[in-house]
Amino acid sequence: MARGTTTTGTVRRVTGAGADFANHCMELLAPLGPVLARRMFGGFGLYVDGLFLAIISRDELYLKADAASQSRYVDAGCEPFRYSKAGKDGRQEVASLNYFRPPEETLESPALMLPWGRLAMESALRSANAKPKASTPKKSAGTSAEPRTVRKEKPAKALKGVTTKTPAVKRSPGAGRTAARKKAGG
Repeated sequence: MARGTTTTGTVRRVTGAGADFANHCMELLAPLGPVLARRMFGGFGLYVDGLFLAIISRDELYLKADAASQSRYVDAGCEPFRYSKAGKDGRQEVASLNYFRPPEETLESPALMLPWGRLAMESALRSANAKPKASTPKKSAGTSAEPRTVRKEKPAKALKGVTTKTPAVKRSPGAGRTAARKKAGG
């Protein structure tokens, strides 16, 4: 893929059906940071700095919203992203996601898109921070913090002319009796 560079961010251009509009939207969002488009469901998903920020479907741009920002889109008369899906009873129903079309004039320049792009970026950041982080697996009951393998130390080398006495090994009362019986044939 060819790369185009804007003044403040990097845009990775896409090709194929709908690519012209997708590349235009990526240029509009480029002041927010590096923009990446990925194909999804016949359209594109737009990522800025790794955050999922927008959907392009049927040559329409929809920016991410949440409870804190949704009223701004509604007050501006923006339409939500809607799609048809099969309901539980098999009939088609209309569903919507928390993505809204920005005002029409914002599609003219990055400067006009910037406040709406920031609003979508804030929503994406809140969404990313609200997700629980993957935790490390907890230890099951009865385990200790000590390592499973214990490192055995090598015996020290004996110095010439110095004798060392090795400590006597204490055994349990029944230890060794089985070996003695085998030797005796019993």
